[in-house]
Amino acid sequence: MSPLPMFRNPTRELHMPCSPYPRREDVESVDAILGALHDVISGPAETPRDWDRFRSLFAPDARLIRVIDSPRQPGGAEMEPMDLDTFIQFFESELGGADFYERESTRHVEAFGHIAHSFSTYESRREIGGIPFQRGINSIQLFQDQGAWRFVTILWDFERPECPIPARYLPGESQREGDA
Repeated sequence: MSPLPMFRNPTRELHMPCSPYPRREDVESVDAILGALHDVISGPAETPRDWDRFRSLFAPDARLIRVIDSPRQPGGAEMEPMDLDTFIQFFESELGGADFYERESTRHVEAFGHIAHSFSTYESRREIGGIPFQRGINSIQLFQDQGAWRFVTILWDFERPECPIPARYLPGESQREGDA
């Protein structure tokens, strides 16, 4: 049995990972691109973020989606989807005036062919080595073409009293798996 043909929208150009050109070392593995992401968004308040480097890590039409508490439904949740420019504006308005350091504490990766999914626990701090002011989990989808990985979607939710991070996603309970 032959594989099904790819479904393409003839009115749209096929989108492959693109602009601007990434640093090769940033996209050569899942480990490298996740490290580059944390490197770009982390730093002291007075150091401008390298948003061109940030953009180079993403496929066209990529989305970053923040889970927020629903203002309309107590106990409910909503998604706040952002394109890259909207995320940059959000980041600068919420965190641009403060020291911010995010690091990954655990990771679970599954990969097949040209795709990978990383379930990545993060910790956000105001100083290197400081106590985290926030923790959560990033659900990250990636695409690989010609040896370069790019983010397609990053969906994240933060830890709160009614939604603690399960032990299996905390340091000591898991290891970095399947670095693709």
